[in-house]
Amino acid sequence: MTLVERNYRVARGPSARGAEVDLIMKDKDGTLVFVEVRQRASTDHGGAAATISRSKQRKCILGAQYYLMNLREWPPCRFDVVAIDGEAIQWLPAAFDAS
Repeated sequence: MTLVERNYRVARGPSARGAEVDLIMKDKDGTLVFVEVRQRASTDHGGAAATISRSKQRKCILGAQYYLMNLREWPPCRFDVVAIDGEAIQWLPAAFDAS
């Protein structure tokens, strides 16, 4: 994959929190991949992947929607998670969807 954007942020206003997509990548097949990266020192409390709440997913989806609004054509998209627990790194393709 190739890196398209890093730390893509969207402001929603002075009193509303915005959205952020940690990484936007382009896969070999043209799929745009929005990646949420989470890191924890250990898996004692469920690990990094367990911290991706529905609220965090919605913020990532919102960031993706804003990014896509600037494109003439929408490519296929997916939402991946990179979970880092101590020294272990796990890439979870299609970890959640926009529905």
